[in-house]
Amino acid sequence: MVSVRTQSKHVCVIGAGPSGLVAARELRKEGHSVVVLEQNHDVGGQWLYDPNVEVEDPLGRNTFLKVHSSIYNSLRLTSPREIMGFTDFPFLVKKGRDMRRFPGHKELFLYLKDFCEWFGLREMIRFNTRVEYVGLLDSEAIGKDLRWVVRSKEKKTEKVVEEVFDAVIVATGHYSQPRLPSIKGMDAWKRKQMHSHIYRVAEPFHNEVVVVVGNSLSGQDISMELVEVAKEIYLSSKSLNISEGLSKILSKHDTLHLRPQIESLHEDGRVLFVDGTWVIADTIIYCTGYSYTFPFLDTKGIVAVDDDRVGPLYEHTFPPSLAPSLSFMGIPRKIIGFPFFESQAIWIAQLLSGKRTLPSWDDMMQSIKDFYHSRDLAGVPKHYTHDIAEFEIWRPC
Repeated sequence: MVSVRTQSKHVCVIGAGPSGLVAARELRKEGHSVVVLEQNHDVGGQWLYDPNVEVEDPLGRNTFLKVHSSIYNSLRLTSPREIMGFTDFPFLVKKGRDMRRFPGHKELFLYLKDFCEWFGLREMIRFNTRVEYVGLLDSEAIGKDLRWVVRSKEKKTEKVVEEVFDAVIVATGHYSQPRLPSIKGMDAWKRKQMHSHIYRVAEPFHNEVVVVVGNSLSGQDISMELVEVAKEIYLSSKSLNISEGLSKILSKHDTLHLRPQIESLHEDGRVLFVDGTWVIADTIIYCTGYSYTFPFLDTKGIVAVDDDRVGPLYEHTFPPSLAPSLSFMGIPRKIIGFPFFESQAIWIAQLLSGKRTLPSWDDMMQSIKDFYHSRDLAGVPKHYTHDIAEFEIWRPC
């Protein structure tokens, strides 16, 4: 039997959501030294519900957002708990908690807390710590043993700490930075505009006329909640070919209307749709999705985000020129998340320890090129590059 001498690296994981937590566990299992930097007061990432949205720009136009989670109060999982959770820590029903097969968001947050406690991960996490800068210690060392400077700030004391790591794993999620449409008159419209990123409950929209832009799952959820309190709701959609379920909902509510895309917005409050119809609205809620953003990351242009394509990334994880010292977790969308994160974490941890190796730079770049070409041939727009399948536990918009 041949023994493999493993290497121990000093690794920074950015984010203590599902992917960051399982990364920390697998890294430690491989003998690495791990520091997890988490901007919030607890674990969970997206699943740490934050009702205090007043501090955030309604359209999320700040470079560094104050609110990370986009979860609204009533949100439930759209996938059964049996396929959630990590392989050796299933998402089991617990007496006295939300025992439904499709539980609310709080139950998944509690599961992540249980996971963290069971595996003793909390000791590796620095909470209330925002990462402000990640960059190469020596930009001339590309292709050799890379090291990374990570600068972070403790929120309460504003103490700035600068450290050097052998590797960095970016596990910050991609459901926080609003992706906004470009609509004529949007900047001049004087009434309330907001992205669903900061929607939490329906009560603030009592007796209002609300236009909801986008009819994917969250757009439909929010529209149905608003039916209980708003005066009128207009659901603006790219396509008027809707599901049978949505059609039934529309037929049951006189105050919920389907409309095509918005043509323009006007200073008097008018929202003009492309079919010529219009309404005077009090509020517009954009349920138009999210963009990938890494405002802290400086790779000297090696990694870029172009129309929501993060690249070049080998297997959506490693930039070939910086691999394996820089990796991204949880970039793919429309996947069975937790098992995928766990597989990624094992792969990254074992690459860093030397148990596994990556293909050559040329082979990785060719693989990326071939993947992009296949997407182009299939007519997949660039901003859907990381949509892997047609499956998600929750589709915020």
